[in-house]
Amino acid sequence: MTTSPPDVAPVVRREPPSPNTLFFAFGGLMASLAAGYGVLFTIVDDYRDEYGISETAIGIVIGIGFVAGFLSQVLIAPFADRGHARRVVLFGVAVNVVGLLLMGFSTTLTPILIGRFISGIGIGAAVPAARRIVILADPNHLGQNLGRLLAADVFGFALGPAVSALLVGPFGIPAPFIVVAVATAVLLPFVARVQVEESTVPPKRRLAVDLLKIRPFAGAVVFGAALFVMIGSFDALWAVVHKDLGTNEWIANLGITLFALPLIVLGPPGGRLAQVHGPFRIAAIGLTLGALFMSMYGLLPTGTWIFAFAMVHAVADGITVSSSGVAVGMVIPEDRQAGAQGVLGAAQALAAGIMAVVTAMLYDNFGRTTAYLVCAVVMLMLVAVGSWLARSAWSMNRPLHVDLPA
Repeated sequence: MTTSPPDVAPVVRREPPSPNTLFFAFGGLMASLAAGYGVLFTIVDDYRDEYGISETAIGIVIGIGFVAGFLSQVLIAPFADRGHARRVVLFGVAVNVVGLLLMGFSTTLTPILIGRFISGIGIGAAVPAARRIVILADPNHLGQNLGRLLAADVFGFALGPAVSALLVGPFGIPAPFIVVAVATAVLLPFVARVQVEESTVPPKRRLAVDLLKIRPFAGAVVFGAALFVMIGSFDALWAVVHKDLGTNEWIANLGITLFALPLIVLGPPGGRLAQVHGPFRIAAIGLTLGALFMSMYGLLPTGTWIFAFAMVHAVADGITVSSSGVAVGMVIPEDRQAGAQGVLGAAQALAAGIMAVVTAMLYDNFGRTTAYLVCAVVMLMLVAVGSWLARSAWSMNRPLHVDLPA
């Protein structure tokens, strides 16, 4: 099996940053980026109730950010493989801060959409570049390190609702967006000081879509898309479903935090599990279980039952959710990592964006059961396609790049 193009650009080797420095800078960054989305996730029902924005429009707000992320990860993220990884991260963070402030201070649909789009551009640029930096800093432990980034990402997402709950009541909708924007900006000097691996010769192709010719990589991308089909649907419906079912508000908000806890705790060991036992196998198992849980959300009678099943779902996701990113790290050469992670993220963003809109429209017109069941069916179809594409690497259970020069 050929898993990489013949031309591999050399990488400038610097003294690697310490694990603690790396995690504080980039783990903190991932957490802050996710916290902004966590705030938006729990603010959307306030947009509906205070600004008169419909459920379908809310789905579009959620979805347009994923579409922006798709464009950014395809067009901007590959610059990180051309000697600009740190600059791409800093650019993405700065743009995201602008988007957060716009979403916080806007009171009508159009500027909220613009803010969400801008934020999506920033996140789409920064995340693949950050993953590239972390993968190349310690390629022998890429599963664990990507799991740590996932844990930080989920922690930030879980923190967002807590920030919203504390600040929206006394200070209004703009307050949590301002707090997250300031916290994100504070991390910029730490990120700027981290020494990173940079290519001295850029890849011949500026974009990374040529990597899709590698079938295991294409399979990993399809698995990642299936994961974000679930996330886009889950995110678009969680707040409005619980409100419409009359669930106590504290249960709905607590559910977000408790759902995140297993992902935070299990992210690093889950990444190691994928690296040791095969990321494609682990991804297929996790996504199949995820489809089952999504179908149950459409059939359960109350928000309390949905909450209970979501807690079990969170454990399954925590063990398996980093598998597609680990698979990409294992089948792609180091000089294409940012572009490859960008393609993965772009597919995920596009899948989530489409499904957020589709699921919201299905919920509006056909109800909860139809919306969740359609999501489950789409997930299972993508699992089948991804498994077929990745069949030649199905048993892969170790990194391909372990003997790197000092």
